[in-house]
Amino acid sequence: MDLTYPAEAEEFRVEIRAWLEDNLPDGWFDAGFDMSDVERKQFNAAWPQKLFEGGWICATWPAEYGGKGLTTMQGVALAEEFARAKAPMRGDFFGDTLVGPTLLQWGTEQQKKRFLPGILQGKTSWCQGFSEPNSGSDLASLKCLAALDGDEWVINGQKVWTTQGHHADYCFLLTRTDPDVKKHAGITYLLVPMKQDGVEVRGITQPDGTAEFCEVFFDNARCPKENVVGGVNNGWKVANSTLAFERGQSATTGYRRFEEEFRLMREAATANGRIKDADIRQRLMQFYTKIQILKINGLRNLTSTLNKSKDMGTVALGATNKMFWSEMHQRAMELALDINGADSMLIDSGPEGGSWPGSGRDRRRAGYPVSPMMSSFFFSRSETIWGGTSQIQRNIVGERVLGLPKEPKPPSGD
Repeated sequence: MDLTYPAEAEEFRVEIRAWLEDNLPDGWFDAGFDMSDVERKQFNAAWPQKLFEGGWICATWPAEYGGKGLTTMQGVALAEEFARAKAPMRGDFFGDTLVGPTLLQWGTEQQKKRFLPGILQGKTSWCQGFSEPNSGSDLASLKCLAALDGDEWVINGQKVWTTQGHHADYCFLLTRTDPDVKKHAGITYLLVPMKQDGVEVRGITQPDGTAEFCEVFFDNARCPKENVVGGVNNGWKVANSTLAFERGQSATTGYRRFEEEFRLMREAATANGRIKDADIRQRLMQFYTKIQILKINGLRNLTSTLNKSKDMGTVALGATNKMFWSEMHQRAMELALDINGADSMLIDSGPEGGSWPGSGRDRRRAGYPVSPMMSSFFFSRSETIWGGTSQIQRNIVGERVLGLPKEPKPPSGD
């Protein structure tokens, strides 16, 4: 593992840093900087256009499709500098990070020319239609059907946990197009217009009052025949590419979010005297050690990418990293509660400052009066589920890497 970045990446890093310093709000890099709700709303509205004008949205895409054609290491430097500055980097996560790269790998030239400009310019919003009520971890068992009718696919079925489904223009949807073959072999990846008769979106209200997750019902919804990505009945391979983009996009920057948490915990424990508790000190150092492991594993993942490695060690690294950080974060947030005390769980108390991952400023503005720390605690409970549950990740490592027998299926009931 070579920890030395090439000169072109370091030179590019200087350019990115200068651009961020010129374009972020005055005082952004000052200690204790914060914005009012109005200022943050204005910033969030204006920032995507600045990113687009700077060429930073999807900058690793080839120049012929609107990107900068950055090398892998230049893209890493770009992500690291935005993370260092704590500056938002994406226009639309689902478009920029998931379906866009999938189209670059699997899409036809017609599909690339049609859909990629809207992603780059932030004019087209997307949602992901994978999970179903009875097909989450066992995604290949999905039952949403699509049947070809002339030049269109007719879709019937249901999806769930569809983030931002109520805002999306398109859904990259997994459907079953051949029910008579093995379950992995009969799936097709479609780009489905959401604004049409036959598509009903219902928000799933969370305990904090938000409803960014949705149920989506398809009742004879239509999708153009040419919107198949990667070929009919090849959707499982295409979907695995999409999931790989989701899990690998923060390889060398993901640990930074936890460094901020560690700093906040250490300061709170020092201020209230809990740092003198041997158990608290031990757990803080365990958290710090795991952050360093996460950082090193990110560099290992980057090395595998540069070497174009496709061995089982690379598969294991992706699966174990997801398990590692999600389970680590749950334990870390339990430590945060122990440091700050039981009263930090009340709606009118708790630490107000700091950038806690998953703290959800928008949730708090919507009238959810929980502290950022507690909001992060609640969000951490979901992290071992989304993006592949810890149980499924362990199955992948056991079966595909260690060669263990497959998990036995439960007996079918009467």
